[in-house]
Amino acid sequence: LQFTEEKLGQAEKTELDAHLENLLSKAECTKLWTEKIMKQTEVLLQPNPNARIEEFVYEKLDRKAPSRMNNPELLGQYMIEAGNDFGPGTAYGNALIKCGETQKRIGTADRELIQTSAINFLTPLRNFIEGDYKTITKERKLLQNKRLDLDAAKTRLKKAKVAEARAASEQEVRITQSEFDRQAEITRLLLEGISSTHAHHLRCLNDFVEAQMTYYAQCYQYMLDLQKQLGSFPSTFLSNNNQSSTTPVQSVSTPSVLASASASLPSVSNSIVTSGISELKSSSGSRKARVLYDYDAANSSELSLLADEVITVYSIPGMDSDWLMGERGNQKGKVPITYLELLN
Repeated sequence: LQFTEEKLGQAEKTELDAHLENLLSKAECTKLWTEKIMKQTEVLLQPNPNARIEEFVYEKLDRKAPSRMNNPELLGQYMIEAGNDFGPGTAYGNALIKCGETQKRIGTADRELIQTSAINFLTPLRNFIEGDYKTITKERKLLQNKRLDLDAAKTRLKKAKVAEARAASEQEVRITQSEFDRQAEITRLLLEGISSTHAHHLRCLNDFVEAQMTYYAQCYQYMLDLQKQLGSFPSTFLSNNNQSSTTPVQSVSTPSVLASASASLPSVSNSIVTSGISELKSSSGSRKARVLYDYDAANSSELSLLADEVITVYSIPGMDSDWLMGERGNQKGKVPITYLELLN
C-alpha cells in the first residue's frame, strides 16, 4: 500500500542520503560495464557462439583441455596433410608442411591465451557479478522494504487521533527507524567494497594484458621463424634497421615491432636488451639469460625453452642477428633473442 501510494504521489518517502545514493549508482555502473566487458572478452577469445556455449571458456579450462581442434590447429593439420600428399621433397609441399607446423604452434598459443585469460580475468569478473553484486542486490531490496515499513509507520502516526494509538505509532516509528538505519549501514558497508573490487579488477586487467602480450609476441616470433625458413626476406634484414625489405610479404617494419614488443616486456628495457646483445655478439664471452616465454624448438639445431629458466647464451661468428647459442647443462642449440632477458 505504501509503495502504491508513493507511486501515485499520495504518500511521502524517506530519501536515502546522498553518499548512499552515490555508492548505489557506482555499484550499478560497475555491474553494467563488468558484464559488457566480460561478454565481449568471451566473444574475442572464442568467436564461435556454439563453441562458446559448449565450452564456457571462462570455466574449468584449467581442469580439462577441450577435445576439439581450434581453427589454426585445423588449418595446420590440413596444410601438413596436403604437403605430405604433394610430396615433402617438392618446394610447395615442403612449404605447406612448414606453414602447417607454425599454424599448429599458433593454435597452441591461442589455447594458452584462452586458458590464462579465463582463469585470471574472466573468472574474477564473473565472480563479482554472481557473488558480490547479488549480495548487494539482496541487501538493497531489504533496505527498500525497511524504508517502506518506516514510511508506513510515519503515515500511521500522522493519522493517529487518540493518545493510545499515537503512543503505539511513535513506538513503531522508533523501531522501524532503527531497523532502517541498521540496514542502511549494512548496505553502505557492502557498497564501499566496490572500490576494492575496482582495485582487484585492475590487477586482473593487467594479467589479461600480459597474457595477450605473451600471445602476440609468440605469434610474431613463430611467423618470423617461418618467414626465415621459407627464405622470404634477406638474411641481412634484421641486422640493419635502415634497410627496408624488398619482399612484398614483409609489410611491417620488423625492427620497430621487435622494439615495441621488447619495450613493453615486464622489467626489460629495450635499450638494455639491444646494447647487451650487441656487446655479447662483439665479444667471445657468455652471459646468463632468463627465458621470458616457453619456446618449442623448430628443428634439432634449436634449443627448446621453458619460461623463467636461466640458461647460458653466447654468440658465434656468422650467426643471424636475432639468434644466440643457448646452453643448458649438456644441451645446446640456437635460441631467439626476443625470448630472452639478459641478466647482469
